[in-house]
Amino acid sequence: MQRIIGLDVGDKTIGVAASDPLGLTAQGVTVIRRTQLEADLQAVEEILRRYETREVVIGLPLNMNGTKGPQATVAEAFGAALSQKGINVAFVDERLTTVAAERTLLAGDARRSKRKQVIDMLAAQLILEIYLRRKQTE
Repeated sequence: MQRIIGLDVGDKTIGVAASDPLGLTAQGVTVIRRTQLEADLQAVEEILRRYETREVVIGLPLNMNGTKGPQATVAEAFGAALSQKGINVAFVDERLTTVAAERTLLAGDARRSKRKQVIDMLAAQLILEIYLRRKQTE
């Protein structure tokens, strides 16, 4: 099995997480500050090279009723751009992952400034964990 990269794609940042080589666990990697689409794609491709993978899972932020909101469209567009570069892209329902990440950081008593720096990376880690669990039960 190869590593899988998890992405939490937002308007301003992209949280990044990576699986271990066996696809059992997920670890936060970094947060990419978004600038232009091509630069954002290059930053993700550099991470894919570093982790020797072409497989990405992107969180799809659905509304609570299951419909797609504006952020889901942003995530899908980014995934489509990665797919055009030959990267295997999967999506996973990420409802409440950012809320769960915030709660985890609050429980760990992280200062507000620190939470803002790592919340997207932690959300990416949670997205990837959901995907890995799903793959293990298939």
